[in-house]
Amino acid sequence: MSLVRLDATALRADFPILEQTVHGHRLVYLDSAATSQKPVSVIDAISRFYREINANVHRGVHTLGDRATDAYEGARERVARFIGAPTRRSVIFTRNTTEAINLFARTWGRAHLRPGDEIVTTELEHHSNLVPWQMCAAATGAVLRVVPVGEDGVLDLDRLCEAIGARTKLVAVTHCSNVTGAIHDLERVVHHAHDRGALVLADTAQSAPHLPLDVAKLGVDVVAFSAHKMCGPTGIGVLWARPEILADAPPFLGGGSMIHEVWPDRSTWAEIPARLEAGTPNIADAVAFVAALDYLEGTGRAAIRAHERALVAETMARLVALPWVRVYGPADPTDRSGVVAFNVFADPRDAESLIHPHDVGTLLDARGIAIRVGNHCCQPLMRRLDVPATARASFYLYNDESDVDALIDGLHAARKTFLR
Repeated sequence: MSLVRLDATALRADFPILEQTVHGHRLVYLDSAATSQKPVSVIDAISRFYREINANVHRGVHTLGDRATDAYEGARERVARFIGAPTRRSVIFTRNTTEAINLFARTWGRAHLRPGDEIVTTELEHHSNLVPWQMCAAATGAVLRVVPVGEDGVLDLDRLCEAIGARTKLVAVTHCSNVTGAIHDLERVVHHAHDRGALVLADTAQSAPHLPLDVAKLGVDVVAFSAHKMCGPTGIGVLWARPEILADAPPFLGGGSMIHEVWPDRSTWAEIPARLEAGTPNIADAVAFVAALDYLEGTGRAAIRAHERALVAETMARLVALPWVRVYGPADPTDRSGVVAFNVFADPRDAESLIHPHDVGTLLDARGIAIRVGNHCCQPLMRRLDVPATARASFYLYNDESDVDALIDGLHAARKTFLR
C-alpha cells in the first residue's frame, strides 16, 4: 500500500518553482517549515490584483478603491472562516507571526501586565515567542517563567500545567515545535490556564499550514501565524484574539487609518481591527492569501495531514535505522507535524564526531536537496539538546516517497565524504 494519501506528482505541477534543477539534480524541497512554495493560483492572484484592482483601501470612493477594499476585507473574512473564528473583527493583518506576537506583547501585554504577574512559556519556543515576552517582562515588571524540556527535546505537559499558577496572566506556547515537530495538546493547556484565570496565546505558525485549526474548538484566546508557510505570499501574517481581549488594546503604531479623530495635541482611536493596522496595509498579499487558503482547503487539510504523517513515519523509520543518525523529538510520528530534525555523526559511538549540520546541508544542496540547518531560532532548545545546531527536513503536500529516498541517499553520501 502506498505510504501517501495525496498525488504529490500532480500537486507538484501546481508549483512552478519545483520544475527546476539545482546543480544538475531534480529539486527536492524539504524546507517548507521555513517557507512553503507557492501554487500558480497564488502567484496569479498577486498579479491579478495589480493588473485589475490596485488601489488603496477604506478611504476611496472610486470603483477601484471599492474593489480593493472589498477584496481586502474579504480576505479578513476568509481567514476568520479558515480558523473557525466567529467574527472577522479581531483578525489583524501583520507582516508575519513574529510581528503578530510582538503586536500583542506591546499592546495587551504592556497595558495589562503588572509587577509580579507571570508569563509562562517554554524552552521549546521559537525566539519569536520568547524574546517579545522577555522584552514585555522587562518593561512591565512581570515575571517570565520558562518551563524546561527534557534532554530529548520533548515538552512535559504536566510540568507546563504545573507552572501555571495564581499569578499567571498569560501562557505563550507553540502548537507545533519548529524543531521537533511535536504537536502539543492545546485544549489541555487551555483548560488549566483558564481554570487559573490566565489567557493562552498559541504560536500556530507550524500548525496552521498542516493541521485543521479551529480556535473555537481549541479554546485558545490568541493565535498567530504566517501566510508564507501555508502556500501564501511572504509579508502577510495574522494575529487573532477574542474580540473582547483586543477591545481596549492600545495602538501598536500611530498614523493613518488607526484613528477616530485627531487634534494637534491629542487623538482618539478607531475600533479594531483598524486601530491595530496603521497605514497602508499589504493589500495584494492579503488578497493572494485567500487563494492559498482556497488551495489548502481544496486539497483537504485532513488529507494533507495524513500525507505528511506517512512521509514522516517513513523518514523516521529509515533514519532511526542508521546508527550514525540521531533524531530529535517525539518517537511516535503521529505526535509530530511534517518536521524531522536530526544530526549525523561520523562515528556513532563518539558524540564529538558530529558532522556539522551546515556541512550536511551544503553536501545535500549539491545533490539538489534543500533542507534547513542551524539553531532554527531556538537557541535555548539547542543548549538543552547539547548541540550547536541540527539539520531539519520538513515535508508538505508536494513531497513524496522519492524525496525521502533522495534525502536518505544524500545522507549516506554526505557521511562517506567525512570518512575518507
